[in-house]
Amino acid sequence: MKKVDVAAFDEAIANADVAIIDFYADWCGPCKQMEPALQQIDSEATAEVIKVDIDQNPELAVRFGIKSIPTLLLAKDGDIIDVKVGTQSVNSLRNWIESRP
Repeated sequence: MKKVDVAAFDEAIANADVAIIDFYADWCGPCKQMEPALQQIDSEATAEVIKVDIDQNPELAVRFGIKSIPTLLLAKDGDIIDVKVGTQSVNSLRNWIESRP
């Protein structure tokens, strides 16, 4: 998993074939609950997990209209193709990644 800031965000997305962008905050309980699922996805190389702390990078949260956390964006070949809000299981994340073209 890779934590990014505003300066590194676009390059990180462009360099990943498939990425899940996790908008989170350290104080967010549901975000912490979802951490093991994201680590599993990242370790399987199913998708690169890119983490964005909304407290340290509010301009990215505004750019993508993040209203609640955790919010996940799915990117393929540099394009954002889907969004999920709320806690997800490992299987839900796998199915999400596989169901998108």
